[in-house]
Amino acid sequence: MKIGFIGLGIMGRPMAKNLLKAGYELVVFDFNKQVVDELVSCGAAAAGSGKELAAQVPAVITMVPNSPHVRAAVLGKDGVAEGAKPGTVLIDMSSIDPTESKAIGAELEKLGIEMLDAPVSGGEPKAIDGTLSVMVGGKKELFDQYYDMLMVMAGSVVYVGELGAGNVAKLANQIIVAVNIAAVSEALTFAKKAGTDPALVYQAIRGGLAGSTVMDAKAPMMLERNFEPGFRIELHIKDLNNALNAAHVISSPVPLASQLMEIMQGLKADGFEKEDHSSIVKYYEKIANTIVTPEK
Repeated sequence: MKIGFIGLGIMGRPMAKNLLKAGYELVVFDFNKQVVDELVSCGAAAAGSGKELAAQVPAVITMVPNSPHVRAAVLGKDGVAEGAKPGTVLIDMSSIDPTESKAIGAELEKLGIEMLDAPVSGGEPKAIDGTLSVMVGGKKELFDQYYDMLMVMAGSVVYVGELGAGNVAKLANQIIVAVNIAAVSEALTFAKKAGTDPALVYQAIRGGLAGSTVMDAKAPMMLERNFEPGFRIELHIKDLNNALNAAHVISSPVPLASQLMEIMQGLKADGFEKEDHSSIVKYYEKIANTIVTPEK
């Protein structure tokens, strides 16, 4: 199967490489020529625009930062819509506002182009090892058609519902992850302030009801002062902004997400927006006047 892939950033590059390893024929496009050349060296073909790419393939994957980037890549000048034939399928794996997924899908439908929204969760490590969680919205028959291809990049691929439902699931995921990281941060800061070794507290509670995938991924980073980004604060701000916008449209209160947005805005103001979202602990350390590190 021949696939187009637009967006070769932190996530898109390893996802595209996994498709190549699985034997898919790829045509790629990104404004970063260096990363395009890297994919070409792995066996992909390069296109000079989304329009040129879409003219060559039956399906196009987009993996770009946010709603405006998807709209530009798909509906903008020299975008996918200008080159795609009727019957082409767009699989947008970006994390965007679900209302915008529906709006873009409606524009594409007028041109005879189908669309799935299929955002991912798991960050760069899972993109590299091909174990992402993919949440998909759109027509069920399209989901079934592209399920095997999506599974090349994923550990799980789940159909959620109509177009936009994939991004609803992703934003729900991002709310839970943000609140969970904050809870871990708050608890470990409390433990340290109380004079107890936070590393031992983590070991004591991780096997019980408080334990979670988030805790096991982020608590060690906090304790080791390792804030190299797997998922940057600035990207989580983007996702929470989309969650707040989408929730407000349907009058669904999201008070915890709102609080986490303000915490992350504070971290951005302190210059930590490029760090991993485990840096949420720095907010708690600042207000508690302590540093979460294990006892020596």
